[in-house]
Amino acid sequence: MFHVVSQNNLRFELANILFNLAALYSQLAYALNRTTADGLKQACNYSCQAAGVLSHLRTDIIPDLRSSPPEDMDEVTLHSLELLLLAQGQECFWQKAVKDGLKDASIARLAAKVSDFYGDTGDLAVKSNAISTEWIHHMTAKHHHFSAAAQYRQSLDCLEKRKYGEEVARLRDSLNCVNEGLKESRWINRTVLGDLNGLKGRVAEDLKRAEKDNDIIYLSPVPPKSELKSIDRASMVASKAPSQVTDAISMLGDNGPLGQPLFAKLVPYAVHIAASIYSDRRDRLVNESLIGELESMTDKLRDLLSSLNLPGSLQALEKPLGLPPTLVSHAEEMRQQDGLNRLRRSVEDIATVKSNDRSVYNEGVELLAAEKAEDNAARRKYGTDRWDRQTSEAAAPKIYNSATEINGYFTSAQSSDDLVERKLRDLEPIFRVLTGTNRDLESYVPSSRRAAIPPEVEREIIKLRSCLSEVSRIENRRRRQLQTWKDKARADDIRKFGPSHLQFMID
Repeated sequence: MFHVVSQNNLRFELANILFNLAALYSQLAYALNRTTADGLKQACNYSCQAAGVLSHLRTDIIPDLRSSPPEDMDEVTLHSLELLLLAQGQECFWQKAVKDGLKDASIARLAAKVSDFYGDTGDLAVKSNAISTEWIHHMTAKHHHFSAAAQYRQSLDCLEKRKYGEEVARLRDSLNCVNEGLKESRWINRTVLGDLNGLKGRVAEDLKRAEKDNDIIYLSPVPPKSELKSIDRASMVASKAPSQVTDAISMLGDNGPLGQPLFAKLVPYAVHIAASIYSDRRDRLVNESLIGELESMTDKLRDLLSSLNLPGSLQALEKPLGLPPTLVSHAEEMRQQDGLNRLRRSVEDIATVKSNDRSVYNEGVELLAAEKAEDNAARRKYGTDRWDRQTSEAAAPKIYNSATEINGYFTSAQSSDDLVERKLRDLEPIFRVLTGTNRDLESYVPSSRRAAIPPEVEREIIKLRSCLSEVSRIENRRRRQLQTWKDKARADDIRKFGPSHLQFMID
């Protein structure tokens, strides 16, 4: 049964993140393919990193928590999980040694250390309230399994060195360890159980052969277990947390891989308010006093020119253009698509569809009215005591509401259709000109022939053209000046001076 633990403590949040990070490393190690040398190497590396994160959590974070840690983060639980991960990493080394065919003595030293790790983690797990019973039995079985594997490999080394009595003693101890591990068969999974049974078969066969050979041929004394030399240990793993976890502060900064600290630019609230006021005043000064006034003057100048029909009238006088190309192309498109008749047919089609829809709607309304009349007649005939069904409006409110909405749609559509037909009638003379010939269009458009201009008017036109050119230059200068002010306002960030500078300005 899981229960939620909540604390108003930033260090507790950090502890949870590190715990989940260690779990992630262990999952990565579990997911790798351990049938290859690279997979075993990477799995061992992930297991050591997970153990390192738990070690950092246990030694550096939890003691500074300033509150009671949850039961799955106490000293005993974290230490037990750390040793479990180291045992799994050491087991990867043992698997690689077996796969590579190393000497039996070397494999025995690796297996002995795996057994030690599983034994230590099991002893700590018993003292923890968070580690389940199944895991404790698993650790115990693995401890006896690798103790038996170490003795078995050492017996093979003894056979190679012709230490026949010691070989028998170590095979007997290996068989005893296997049997101890099989006592946990009720709780361990099938993979571990299969490994134990396989090892037991090999040890039993070798022991039978070794005892027979020693009794008949070698006659070497079999030493008791207490006189057997302890197998040397070869530890190939250690808890190593990533530097991003243990020394993250050194990776912060302008050139650090983790970038700036999260709150490096954090300033007091008063400083933030002062900077905001400065920015507001700057924007108001630039936008209202400078940009606004200049744009207002430009708008007034353009309004004045527009009221004098400049520069359009001057261009029409100096350079008649005839019929605009866009007007000619639009008229040609209208003629090709038979625009006027097409509009009329569309109006007629809409009227037909509207009539059909109206008839269907009226039929539905008549059915509702007939049903309502029958209901009212029955209500009058039998009385409200005997005819106790709901009224038509109460029984089918959605249908009556839909009927009202649809009637509103018809009314709105009729108004839109009337507006379209009225516009079509008003614009029909123009449509006829557009769908006619180009001669009809030219006769409709005012004459565009070049007019005869007297010399005195020509001189005034030149002066006027010079004034319009000066107006264009003024507008360009203003446009560049506006952009310059906007760029300077955008680049003027008071926060770039840093928190200490801003605090000095406030003080």
